[in-house]
Amino acid sequence: MAKEKQPQDWREARRMRAWELKQAGWKSIKIAEALGVTRGAVSQWFKEAEVEGVEALRKRRGGGPKARLSEPDLKRLEKLLEQGAEAQGFRGDIWTRPRIGEVIKWEFGVSYSPEHVGNLLKKIGWSRQKPIKRAS
Repeated sequence: MAKEKQPQDWREARRMRAWELKQAGWKSIKIAEALGVTRGAVSQWFKEAEVEGVEALRKRRGGGPKARLSEPDLKRLEKLLEQGAEAQGFRGDIWTRPRIGEVIKWEFGVSYSPEHVGNLLKKIGWSRQKPIKRAS
């Protein structure tokens, strides 16, 4: 007899339990109530299991869109930033997230919000710096 895989986390266990209850003849609405989820969630789980098999209920990988800048692109971005803002055509040698967003758009044809530019900077090891205030 084949040994069944143990669930990887509580969400997977909940999806597998829903499937077991369905096989035992329970209605979707009762399964949803018993597991504390919406009927729509149960419906989606069953649809996936019927199309892709029960393995579709196993642990899922992170969702979200595929990264628009590859690792080599990020290395190239870092090199461009190291050259300084003036080398990229800006007045003054200060990098801001909107400026970096412009460089990304020019070089890679990809638009990012300033907030996401901050995430990219963190990914390449750059930290946010505040300029020193000096008396004029």
